[in-house]
Amino acid sequence: MATPSLGLSKMATPMRLFVRKVPEINCAKTTLSSARMLSTRSISAPSARSHIDSLSLSLRNTFISVPKLISTANLTVPASSILAMAHGRQMSMFSSLRSQTHRPVTKFSQTQQRSLFGGSMSHNLLSHLEETANKNPKSATAQNAFYQALLKANMPAIIADRYQTGHFASNPTCESAYHRALGMLGQMNGGGMVTPSGQSGNLGNAQTQAIGQAVAAHSRGGNIAISRGQASGSGDKITPMHVIVDESTGSAVFKWVKFGLYFGLFTYFSLVVVSIMIETFNSFVRARPGGAKTDNEAKAEHQNVRFTDVHGCDEAKDELQELVDFLKNPEKFSTLGGKLPKGVLLVGPPGTGKTLLARAVAGEAGVPFFFMSGSEFDEIYVGVGAKRVRELFASAKGKSPAIIFIDELDAIGGKRNSRDAAHTKQTLNQLLTELDGFAQNNGVIILAATNFPELLDKALTRPGRFDRNIVVGLPDVRGRLAILKHHMQKIIASSDVNVETLASGTPGFSGAELENIINQAAVHASRAKAKAVSMLDFEWAKDKIMMGAEKRSMVISQKEKEMTAYHEAGHALVLMFTPGTDPLHKVTIMPRGNALGITFHLPAMDKYSMSLDEYESRIDVCMGGKVAEEIKYGPMGVTSGVSSDLSSATSLAYNMVTRFGMSPQLGNVDLMTNYEQLSAGTKLLVESEVRRVIEEARLRAVKLIQSKRNELDLLAKALMDYETLDRDEAFKVVRGEKLEGRAILPSGSIIKVPEGMATILAPIPGSEPVDKGPKGPPGGGALA
Repeated sequence: MATPSLGLSKMATPMRLFVRKVPEINCAKTTLSSARMLSTRSISAPSARSHIDSLSLSLRNTFISVPKLISTANLTVPASSILAMAHGRQMSMFSSLRSQTHRPVTKFSQTQQRSLFGGSMSHNLLSHLEETANKNPKSATAQNAFYQALLKANMPAIIADRYQTGHFASNPTCESAYHRALGMLGQMNGGGMVTPSGQSGNLGNAQTQAIGQAVAAHSRGGNIAISRGQASGSGDKITPMHVIVDESTGSAVFKWVKFGLYFGLFTYFSLVVVSIMIETFNSFVRARPGGAKTDNEAKAEHQNVRFTDVHGCDEAKDELQELVDFLKNPEKFSTLGGKLPKGVLLVGPPGTGKTLLARAVAGEAGVPFFFMSGSEFDEIYVGVGAKRVRELFASAKGKSPAIIFIDELDAIGGKRNSRDAAHTKQTLNQLLTELDGFAQNNGVIILAATNFPELLDKALTRPGRFDRNIVVGLPDVRGRLAILKHHMQKIIASSDVNVETLASGTPGFSGAELENIINQAAVHASRAKAKAVSMLDFEWAKDKIMMGAEKRSMVISQKEKEMTAYHEAGHALVLMFTPGTDPLHKVTIMPRGNALGITFHLPAMDKYSMSLDEYESRIDVCMGGKVAEEIKYGPMGVTSGVSSDLSSATSLAYNMVTRFGMSPQLGNVDLMTNYEQLSAGTKLLVESEVRRVIEEARLRAVKLIQSKRNELDLLAKALMDYETLDRDEAFKVVRGEKLEGRAILPSGSIIKVPEGMATILAPIPGSEPVDKGPKGPPGGGALA
């Protein structure tokens, strides 16, 4: 490819110059000769650029402007051609020599005067150094040589312009030359150099004050400091003025407050966006097939339960039958102006069938059944509970006649007080509002159930809201018999099962517990691969529920096993030979629950009250275990296993003295209600009476067991041999009869110890039975 030409051949060939014999004109003559040579032939771009650089430097050193040179030399070419040659490249490839040419000079100080060739520095040498520096922009040595030559030629502006471009290499020497050039420029400005506008380079006091006021208006009270050094800028874009703003305390505080405000708003909107995304995701999950269903909206259900499926609460069924008749034939009750209650509250212990009764009412009436638990109303968001109450009643009204059933009403209907926040009782307030605006003749009945009616707010249970309470109590023996027969229809029972015996042996059991007995008995028989559920399976299930599960893996020393046997034998003897006690049900030294042994007694019939004689008999039975240990091992051999017996005896004695008026010293006074307000003397008298009652019971137990010492040994030995005895077997043992069909367990620990462990299972000194046993149902008792 051909080298591009600069196109200088169009310049005129003849160039005549009439010069004076002075050094400046001689230099111009040399320069014009170079120009004439360039105009006569085409040369390559690099060579042309090198000649132009030399020509431009020579023209500058002579202080002769290009137009003047043209007119003096009487050239025939237009001045624009020479200008294009000299200035079109901006005097060099990197504009290093431009500023001195265009800077007007008004006067020269002593340091600014120079000779025609810049002192002793030749223009050819400067041109050569500049060309070398341009060809080697990454050579700091070449740049420094050019800078030093410019300093000697008194051309600091070229150094400043060239260094500030950042296109050339630098080192500490170049940087030092740059700083010297800046210093020389500062002296020139102070010595007479003016800005292009003709004004002084430094700002006046009025200008400085105006700039300070302008900056202060946007600095919120900051202090303004302006540099006034010799080299200070004039404030334009080339030589900016250095201004320092000292931020005030108020401005800093305002900045941090603004930052906190922006950060708080950003955090708030971020949380809102995240909450919306979470709600959207949850809605998507609920909408998917098989997704999580967290919607607590009550939906209408049609029940198949009937009153024939409910047993053990005949009185409650009779009262609820009125609601069924009202739902079937409301005109029957409105003829004479009568009104049915808006709400019916079912009260009773857990597992007595309150929810089943409500479902039976809906099933008998054939109306939609809306069911919600009290815990389903409230959530973490305020107002959700009140919203769900409104939706529940609106749905029921839309499908009337209907039944609304709220289980565990105490979860939302608890008593209010003045210290509660307003939003904590919104659900209850909305429920009260809905009950007030609920007409009796709209075909909707509200049923609710609770185990703690005393916790409900009085505004909820007043007449006109939940104004009728139906007690659903524990079933009696006939109710238990009916419940057992109903659930036994679902299993295969053997012919030896006596349902009447099972019903009489489960006093205080609820319907749910009776169903659990039948279910566990069926599971136990299935594990044994039996064809039918036998009476032994039912007895096993009943004992497990009343006394706890057996711990057959527990390793007990022979000594501790014997101590437990004598302890339980003492309870059983007092229970068998003391008038006024409940019949013995079972005595065992098999660990169950938290007890090493249990003596269980059950009443022959359901009991709802007890006499003074019966209370004293119970305390005698409690003291029988400790007395038996004292007689066998002495006072120092009594173990801590008697702690639960002493606790039961003390509780019975306190009730006798403070609640039932059974103390001759204190009389017929209720001291339990305000016991904390009693005087110290009265409390001492109460404690004295409690000690008297317990001590008298201990003496009676000592007298009985000492008179039955042989029976005590026989009963303890039988427990060591058989582990568990029922009532009939215990009486055979104390009469000295043998137990037919019972295999004697091998002596030693209850559980066979693997070989190699017998040596490390020696009796531990001071080993004691566990002090607490499971509590039996109401009407019965369990003694550890």
